[in-house]
Amino acid sequence: MKLSDFDFDLPEALIATRPAKPRRAARLLVAEGARMTDALVTDLGHWLRPGDRLVLNDTKVIPARLSGLRHRQGAQGTTAARIEVTLLEPGVNGTWNALIKPLKKLAFGERVEFSSTLSAVLEAKEEGQGRLHFNCTDAAFDAALAEVGAMPLPPYIASRRAADAQDNQDYQTVWARVPGAVAAPTASLHFDEVLLADLATRGVTFSYVTLHVGAGTFLPVKVEDVTSHRMHAERGEVSAKAAAEIAATRAAGGRIIPVGTTALRLIETAARATGAVEAWQGETDIFIYPGFSFRVTDALMTNFHLPKSTLMMLVAALMGQAEIAGIYRHAVAEGYRFFSYGDASLLIPEPGSAMRDADEPR
Repeated sequence: MKLSDFDFDLPEALIATRPAKPRRAARLLVAEGARMTDALVTDLGHWLRPGDRLVLNDTKVIPARLSGLRHRQGAQGTTAARIEVTLLEPGVNGTWNALIKPLKKLAFGERVEFSSTLSAVLEAKEEGQGRLHFNCTDAAFDAALAEVGAMPLPPYIASRRAADAQDNQDYQTVWARVPGAVAAPTASLHFDEVLLADLATRGVTFSYVTLHVGAGTFLPVKVEDVTSHRMHAERGEVSAKAAAEIAATRAAGGRIIPVGTTALRLIETAARATGAVEAWQGETDIFIYPGFSFRVTDALMTNFHLPKSTLMMLVAALMGQAEIAGIYRHAVAEGYRFFSYGDASLLIPEPGSAMRDADEPR
């Protein structure tokens, strides 16, 4: 299975830098097997049934992008240099793994000042990342970060414009609850209270799980044989309540439809042991590509993904490579907007087309 199998031509003009307003006004491409319908997100309920359950990721994006100054004493006196930091993963006792630019110019033990209340010392360097020890933790850290941090927009947006105050709202789901993500579960950005209420009146139910999306979601696949790619790990939790709700829905004949690839990866992780979603907590590096055995997922709502990305491999695993290639050709031809702030798709595989209960690649 080659990386080139998941490539396609994408005009740069189709990369969205702002979301639709209101959220539910985004376009929705509904694919039922190979049959496609052009619609709007506000129409989502027309393709859902009473008793279907949407699985929603309630992670909250933190303002993980920081700009600070390091001060170094030299023969010419004290010099200051700008240091850019993107937080990646929390450690213990106020430490964070982070992308630091320029990392090579920051010395061990050197302090970076982000504000009068927030600073950090470099403790270690490993695999192109740094480990920073901040001067505060818990609520004090959260408050200081909220004051000076910026939303960590994806590279394909950040390269076109800087994050601003509007992104604090746009790049956050309306049900965000558990801080920890450095990237949004972007399919969920299409939902607002009006859409949620409409779906509830139609008998659609909801379960909340937590997967803290990491910056690794944007890392390119660098190997031509995709089966040798190693996924980044992300922290997550499926509560006993969510597991019981999913089990009850399946027993009653309802469909389980994760909103976003993050929710899908998490519930499929939690179902690896027995074939049914169980309460689960930890790190997952599950890699889903064609041939994967889906244990729980019946359909998926997701945005349109980058060429040659692991997310393209995931949707191809669910729908089939030929089918997903046709879906993406249609999306490009019809001018759908791509990536985090773009439009959405509802992917419903033909019954029996998604592999189940077989030995799956991990």
